[in-house]
Amino acid sequence: MSSPDPQVRAARNPSSPPASPSPSPSVRGPVVAVTGAATGIGALLTERLAASEEIRQVVAIDERRGECAEAEWHILDVRDPAIAEKLRGADVVVHLALDLDLGSDAAARTAYNVRGTQTVLTAAAAAGVHRVVLCTSAMVYGALPDNELPLSEDAELRATAEATGVADLLEIERLARRAPRAHPGLNVTVVRPALLVGGTDTALTRYFESPRLLVVADSRPAWQFCHVDDLCTALEYAVLEKVDGELAVGCDGWLEQEEVEELSGIRRMELPSAVALGAAARLHRIGLTPSPAGDLAYTMYPWVVSGSRLHSAGWRPRWTNEEVLAELLEEVSGRHTVAGRRLGRKDATAAGAAGATVALLGAAAVVRRARKARRRI
Repeated sequence: MSSPDPQVRAARNPSSPPASPSPSPSVRGPVVAVTGAATGIGALLTERLAASEEIRQVVAIDERRGECAEAEWHILDVRDPAIAEKLRGADVVVHLALDLDLGSDAAARTAYNVRGTQTVLTAAAAAGVHRVVLCTSAMVYGALPDNELPLSEDAELRATAEATGVADLLEIERLARRAPRAHPGLNVTVVRPALLVGGTDTALTRYFESPRLLVVADSRPAWQFCHVDDLCTALEYAVLEKVDGELAVGCDGWLEQEEVEELSGIRRMELPSAVALGAAARLHRIGLTPSPAGDLAYTMYPWVVSGSRLHSAGWRPRWTNEEVLAELLEEVSGRHTVAGRRLGRKDATAAGAAGATVALLGAAAVVRRARKARRRI
């Protein structure tokens, strides 16, 4: 899950944050701590909660100060055990400090994501927090040809560790299930958004930056989006305890591949499965693209979710799949990506629309032939 990254600036000396939450006595409601509060989803949620009459106080935690002046800021790494003291007095913690950047070193990313979640859960229990809200992704269900349309929240998590960041998300899910047993009295809610759009940069949003939409022969893609605004309202429902447990969130329904192509105006490039998966694996292995072959499965098979628990609680998405796709296409306009690799304007112009795709696939084929030739020597 990658988050939008609005511009932030330092508003005061981060070395002198307030020592503890100081909720307004005139407002009832929970004190909510948000990690990763300076940027992305964390910044949007912090602003939303700070403006809500149902929230007594927002405690914002990040490695730098964000723009929300109404929140109480603490500047530290979520892996620092000192976070327990900063959470004292909070009723709910929303943990959004995750690194799912395509450019991050995989080992460092995992160390940050898993250790950070472990520390926050342990610190929350030690501080007397009664609810932690975690955010993973509907990708944890896996993209498989026999998936039901749509999947219920209780569906088995069948994802593998082959896609970007999914191994981390599966480990976070495991920590979420284990935490209430390890810390009696701690309630853990997990929110799983569909393909997130709204200032995000992931392997799946980059799919729509390509000159041709790669379609694997005999695959059955189904596209469901989740706008960041809808994710924030779903997280707010969890914070206010209007719903709990494992929650899936996204637009109602889904779009078939043909509908996506018609709405986007981008034509397809269809390849046999062996060619597409083999090329994707080789391109990633030799460092030409940031996306492993496992990312391709999420463009081949459905992973649509129902969101029934949120719906039963009265939540509804404000965005449709068609509207979110239109916003995504506007966001990526002017970008040129092939097989997950961003091209500069000069490279894209020189290669041409379809030519860039063929060039990268051809590069993989050349590498493969060269390796075969070396083995024959």
